[in-house]
Amino acid sequence: MTRVLFLAHTAAPSGAELATMRLVSALAAIPGFEPSVIYTEDGPMVERMRARGVETRVLRGAFDSRAMTIGSGPVRLLAGFVALLRLGWSVGGSARQSDVLVAESTKALVMGVVAARRARIPLVWQVHDRIAADYFGRLPTFVIRSLGRLVAHGYLANSEATLATLSTGHKPAVVAYPGVELGEELPRATQRAPEDAVVAVVGRLSPWKGQDLLLRALSETKVAPREVFLVGGTFFDEEPYRAELERLAAELALPVKFTGHVDDPGPYLRAADVLVHCSVLPEPFGQVVVEGMHAGCAVLASGPGGPEEIVDDGVNGLLVTGGDQQQLTAALDTLLEDPDLRTRLAAAGRVRAADFAIGATARTVAAFLEHLRHG
Repeated sequence: MTRVLFLAHTAAPSGAELATMRLVSALAAIPGFEPSVIYTEDGPMVERMRARGVETRVLRGAFDSRAMTIGSGPVRLLAGFVALLRLGWSVGGSARQSDVLVAESTKALVMGVVAARRARIPLVWQVHDRIAADYFGRLPTFVIRSLGRLVAHGYLANSEATLATLSTGHKPAVVAYPGVELGEELPRATQRAPEDAVVAVVGRLSPWKGQDLLLRALSETKVAPREVFLVGGTFFDEEPYRAELERLAAELALPVKFTGHVDDPGPYLRAADVLVHCSVLPEPFGQVVVEGMHAGCAVLASGPGGPEEIVDDGVNGLLVTGGDQQQLTAALDTLLEDPDLRTRLAAAGRVRAADFAIGATARTVAAFLEHLRHG
């Protein structure tokens, strides 16, 4: 029996945490694997994990998950770092019955340094973010890469794009795409006429996700969509961004519906003709791109980054350069004006989505962890 402990610094339902939940659930179905999860704060993910039958613990300590965010001052960073190390010692006591510790974020890696040493087990860094200066800044990027290379025994990267930003040395590493729980293909309406088209964007409302760029691009399309769904909540002190988006939508007279956080975006995806991924920085992977494909949307995604590993431009979706409003407007015009093109891309996208089923990801991870444990 291989006992794998996943360590998470936050219990907020953001993309990385949801991906980990799917992976842990799928690993539990593999004979010989016994995964569990430990959170350092309470939150929605705790009950969601437990509802799936996963052993889940909460280790409360003096750490706020919003500490050590990008742009934090040196005093706050230092205080957060010390708090993480202290929590790591406590985690180490809980990890003694495990065979491998998987840190599912950069903050969890800091805790994992102490925890894995105390428990005397290998430490794996599950990397959900591109460790690059355009996201973290130059100095933090150097520090994070160096820490990983110094303390991690192996790496799980969520895409080739993410792996390329790491400094792994000769340590084992594997790309394990954030597998999606595809389920059955539910029926949906055919693609609508241009003037009736519905557009959806799914993801946390955050400046780097580019929802403001999309609204500006939509205001310049030749045919306006009938409805636009902005599906997603705000975390990590980004609430003012939603207010900014609401003001912008009103100023541009766009038919935007803000849904807030939803546990299952499926109904909105099935109601949409076009799913737009519009991040202005390279996306580490882009789970929603796969989800949109599976739901039968025509997908428009931004590169570079993970979406370029999912979408074959012009075959099962369209790709544009992230942050380029002119390209985004032109691509929206292409899709909105051509229901037949949307139908062809959506059909091919559903086929492509099957390549990212969670079962395949879990088997990749299981084989990697077994190799690391016995290697």
